[in-house]
Amino acid sequence: MRAVRLSVVTATAVAALTAVTGCTEKGSSGDSDRVIDVTATDSKCEVSKKEFPAGHVELAIENKGSKVTEVYVLFPDDRIVTERENIGPGTKHKVTAEIKAGDYTIACKPGMKGDGIRQTVKATGGTVAKRDPRLDSAVAAYRQYAQEQADATLPLAKTFAAAVKAGDLEAAKKAYAPSRIGWERTEPVAESFGDIDPKVDVREDGLEDGQKWTGWHRLEKSLWQDKKITAEDKTLADQLITDLTDWQKRVGKADITPTSMANGAKELLDEVATGKVTGEEERYSHTDLVDFKANVEGAEKSYELLKPVAKENNAALVAELDKQFAALDALLDRYRADKTSYDFTSYDKVGDADRKQLSDGVNALAEPLSKLAAAVVAKSS
Repeated sequence: MRAVRLSVVTATAVAALTAVTGCTEKGSSGDSDRVIDVTATDSKCEVSKKEFPAGHVELAIENKGSKVTEVYVLFPDDRIVTERENIGPGTKHKVTAEIKAGDYTIACKPGMKGDGIRQTVKATGGTVAKRDPRLDSAVAAYRQYAQEQADATLPLAKTFAAAVKAGDLEAAKKAYAPSRIGWERTEPVAESFGDIDPKVDVREDGLEDGQKWTGWHRLEKSLWQDKKITAEDKTLADQLITDLTDWQKRVGKADITPTSMANGAKELLDEVATGKVTGEEERYSHTDLVDFKANVEGAEKSYELLKPVAKENNAALVAELDKQFAALDALLDRYRADKTSYDFTSYDKVGDADRKQLSDGVNALAEPLSKLAAAVVAKSS
């Protein structure tokens, strides 16, 4: 689950506005018209240009404030086009995204709270060339992968919901983590599913004002902390299945692009390193390592599909990513006896030193992964 969202929208809105499906004739690194400098402070969000050609655009972000910030590019209805979270004071980041002609907002969120300090920008025209067909194939394959995960999740979630509705505490606990694996694998593109994520995977501290807490983590609290199943929980179990069924239907229409696959994988690993490794995701069940592994698998799937194009453009980057994915996979394997099983060590049994090692492993992967989107669009099609 992404830590904070600016808004939630319907599947209809998701289908209404889509990112560009072609490649720009030049990569952003070679075309200054497509580079937008974003300077964030604790009180300002300054952009170097308010108008730019549509296509592949690079955000060159610098945080000159004293607070950790986030930078978003948003559709007019506040859907997220692309984002970069956890930008520390004094640091710089580059984000490559595909942006269709139209009006947008660039928002900086000092302290990672609130709606952000906003600037209205416009993407105009843009010279677009045919996209490398391998990237179209990568998107199609990832969509198929996401659909397979959704299809496999639903029966597991129904087993979980049935146990909750039967009032069987132990059976519900046993079914909880397996029911989440498919969802966690698709989190690199979770934003493309519209308002499903905040319905099914939000934590209590991630709720927006007036939002009712529903989904897995609400039930997790009942099962492990409250140690009882209420009538409301049984209703919430039904709601979870309704929402996941909706998700299953949305996957085929989700707006997925090569850059959203790459950027989503990087953002997800940032969330793992800064949030999930602390144990805040599964704070009651301590099944964090199951989520962790599924997240890495989803990110790695995205990478493997984009790898053929990225390797031609930046072979050194691909070699480093191969190395770091292998190292993180090996590190996670230490916490399960059977590499084919998702029976991981309970996270409350993992000490601070080991948690730091996990965080360091994720960070070592996330840094080169941040360059994947640029590598995918580095050359003209």
